[in-house]
Amino acid sequence: MSLALDLRAGDPSRAATPLLAVALGAGDTLPRALTALDRRYDGALSRALRRKDFQGAKDEALLLFAPGAGPERVLLVGMGALDAVKGVTRAATLAGRRANALGVGKMAFWAEGLGDAALEGAVIGVALGAWEFRELHTPPPPAKRKKALATATFCVDNARSARGPLAAGAAVAEGQRITRRLAMLPGNICTPEYLARAARDIAKRHKLVVKVFGRRELTRMKMGSFLAVAAGTTQDPKLIVLEYKGGRRGEAPVAIVGKGLCFDSGGISIKPAQGMEAMKFDMSGAAGVLGAMEAIACMKLRINVVALIGSTTNMLGGEAMKPGDVVRASNGKTIEIQNTDAEGRLVLADVLSYAQKYKPQACVDAATLTGACVIALGNTTVGVLGNDQAVVDEVLAAGRRGGEVGWQLPMFEEYKELIKSDVADMRNIGGRGAGTITAALFLAEFAEGMPWVHLDVAGTAYSESDLVVMPKGPTGTPVRTFVEFVRGRAR
Repeated sequence: MSLALDLRAGDPSRAATPLLAVALGAGDTLPRALTALDRRYDGALSRALRRKDFQGAKDEALLLFAPGAGPERVLLVGMGALDAVKGVTRAATLAGRRANALGVGKMAFWAEGLGDAALEGAVIGVALGAWEFRELHTPPPPAKRKKALATATFCVDNARSARGPLAAGAAVAEGQRITRRLAMLPGNICTPEYLARAARDIAKRHKLVVKVFGRRELTRMKMGSFLAVAAGTTQDPKLIVLEYKGGRRGEAPVAIVGKGLCFDSGGISIKPAQGMEAMKFDMSGAAGVLGAMEAIACMKLRINVVALIGSTTNMLGGEAMKPGDVVRASNGKTIEIQNTDAEGRLVLADVLSYAQKYKPQACVDAATLTGACVIALGNTTVGVLGNDQAVVDEVLAAGRRGGEVGWQLPMFEEYKELIKSDVADMRNIGGRGAGTITAALFLAEFAEGMPWVHLDVAGTAYSESDLVVMPKGPTGTPVRTFVEFVRGRAR
């Protein structure tokens, strides 16, 4: 269910809402704009600050109650020492989560001097925090059900001038909702065909061009690398293409590409049983592409964008690819398969080659590609690699604006030695060292001739633990990086 979003100008103490969330920084005194609210609460807000019951630390929260008109509850949420946009976004995310847990159904949000970027961040944050995946649970008895957060109102100085940031935030929020839902669905529901239907739904909603190619077409296109991964599954693999034409006719598009492994068993090089259920998240790059296209279309950005997704499952079977096999990709290059669990790059190889037919001004792909990226950067930073430094810098800046911070890893020529093969042009895996780098160098062989950047989101697209502001599960990454990159080029 999408969250209904609204604006309200004027004194927040007059907001008739079950819950008003108030974001305050570390050590803040009570802002003058909250004087009337404090008075309505018999000085409870100023007392909480004075007695240090609430100090505005990051992720700190204090719930206050009051009878009578105005807000029924006030939730003080700390921003810590984060900058205005990051602090507001994180505080709003926690506020959305707390509001949803309280079962209030509606909430309002206030932070001092909400500028355009901070307001957009607040909208995205509340929606991120309020999202909850319940559709496969048996509903509790009616007497025990709590209302899901359905409406969020943002208190601003001028509602008219705030409509643009609200709309932009709502677009990104909807894109992230789609992304997180698709990622959370189990592999027996979210199949390659299911992703194709999701793409068709977006295309129908926004009048985009959509093309879906299956095994027969992939065979005709000589996508031997992609098909090698799909050889062990009975499900039809899908190459999904969505075209958004918001720019001038004939203008080169931006290409965004996503890995869509709806389940990855590892194939013959099978993964350990413990934790294998999380491999339903191996399509997070594809989910991010679809969410980004929803947001881009909602925002009506003046630019052309083509989205490409390679989707299949990596399964064991009589026809499954084997270590030692050699396959030929659609660009003619041969690949020795040394590890069947290095399958995402095999799919992306043919998808990146196909992307070149659009002669994109830039291409950015996202994939939960390597465990090595998690070892190197943990769960807070996206691995960023590419063949064009100017575009890499653009992507890094887009990630910072979107709160999906990346870190560039090198692609020195010397690393190519690690993926040399004795029997083919290259092999699909190097040794234990530099695993994220060698994976990107493999992909670079299929991105020749176009400015290209790779996002390894293995550690950031989903979380295996509670993040305080969000539960474990999909985070919405890399939607905002994609959107901010495209948005930056559209201006």
